[in-house]
Amino acid sequence: MQRAVVLGGSYAGLLTARVLSDLAEDVVIVEPDLGGDISTGPGAPHRHQLHALLAMGHFQLQRWFPGITGEMTAGGALLGRGEAVQFYVDGVPRPSIPDLEMLGASRPFIENAVRRRTMSLPNVRAFAGRAQGLTISGDRVRAVRYVPAEHEASVSIDADLVVDAMGRSSRLSTWLQQQGWPVPPLDRMRIDLGYATATFRRGDELPGTVIAHSAPGPASGYQPEICEPGALAAVEDDRWMVVLAGYAGHRPTRDAAAFLARMRRCVAPLREVAERGALQGDVDTFHFRESQRRQFCQVNRFPGGVVAVGDAVASVNPIYGQGLTLAALQASALAVYLRSGASPHSPAWGYFRRAAGFVNAAWDLSTTADLAQPHVTGPYPPAYPLLRRIGDTIISASLRDAELNRAFMDVVQMRKPPRTLSRPGVLLRTGRVLMNR
Repeated sequence: MQRAVVLGGSYAGLLTARVLSDLAEDVVIVEPDLGGDISTGPGAPHRHQLHALLAMGHFQLQRWFPGITGEMTAGGALLGRGEAVQFYVDGVPRPSIPDLEMLGASRPFIENAVRRRTMSLPNVRAFAGRAQGLTISGDRVRAVRYVPAEHEASVSIDADLVVDAMGRSSRLSTWLQQQGWPVPPLDRMRIDLGYATATFRRGDELPGTVIAHSAPGPASGYQPEICEPGALAAVEDDRWMVVLAGYAGHRPTRDAAAFLARMRRCVAPLREVAERGALQGDVDTFHFRESQRRQFCQVNRFPGGVVAVGDAVASVNPIYGQGLTLAALQASALAVYLRSGASPHSPAWGYFRRAAGFVNAAWDLSTTADLAQPHVTGPYPPAYPLLRRIGDTIISASLRDAELNRAFMDVVQMRKPPRTLSRPGVLLRTGRVLMNR
């Protein structure tokens, strides 16, 4: 390729630009918010909430940016391993996994590190501006139109490949429809989730903890009113970041006293921080109304020269922490597709099919769990009652058995697909564990 243009300079766009830097002579990022430190810019509305970088996401990040973990830990991030990473279900701790690693850092901190590394590449440059549309001629995209910052008139830039990394508010479907192209169907599941993040000064409390995560499970019927869902991470600048979540009428508010009261009803690490940590600043809330998935593989005609990544493809319940990892997997899938010899000018069916494998796995995992909430009304997948019963059984057994816990956490951390939990060996071991209790 001579030129690839990435629309959006957030996490997904930056990772994709890094991937494309190996494959195109010129990589251009078009992003409205290019000024200064990511942590102080407007950016994504949920950027300042606590984000998780799952094990597979961390692996992909190191793959594309060798040495970046060392750079971030030198700057104050923490790397948790083994017992420093704690997961609880219905208040019961899961067995620790010695080789499981998770990074303790805020999303702006991680994103700033990725931006520095990406923008230091000799063939990557960025334009401050807002994308306005695509120029489609014949059977492929030929150029992007955008309005530069502080200008009114749009300009055009030629491209061999355009990447939609514009997030949930992507206008790609609108642009396609305006030019007579089919629009990818959009799946929706309304979940009405609210979550809130607060930061605390980190002292000598919890010296062996980097990540702690608590979720309701089968014993509580997955009801957050019974088991408070929340998580904390030790992050840069000697801080704890704590996130609490709830659905519908149980959504957390900005009230600091109420936030601390909910922390005290959660698992031990969160209670400890509530008692000994000093709250810094305000409680920041966010309302996530629905999960979305665009089904690019279900259209019968699509222009060449354009793909989508990140939330522009799928945005699922954030309490499962899949977003950053999905973005990294999609960027890697694009690299595999282009390195196979596929022309960037052709419809990217091979990429969309590969990316759909990751997206559908994340969608199935999150939506199957969301359907346990009484206010979530579907759509239900085929055989949902059976899937729910099998999932409940495996979760219960995994709290007691280290081997089953590893299998389950490999799925949660996106190192393996959900179908691995239906293998005969996993199901037989689950039965033996529960029979021997």
